[in-house]
Amino acid sequence: MPSIISISGVTKTYATGFKALKEINLDIERGEIFALLGPNGAGKTTLISIVCGIVNR
Repeated sequence: MPSIISISGVTKTYATGFKALKEINLDIERGEIFALLGPNGAGKTTLISIVCGIVNR
């Protein structure tokens, strides 16, 4: 099946130098059940914000 969301090599570094994301690759296919899990500060919200266009890479 084709991917409905595909990201490759996403990195996010804030002005302070903090790297929230480093080289993230993700493909989500149509009909796939997906969960984004991780501890506080792992970059989950940052990744979703980038995918939604709320935060620049």
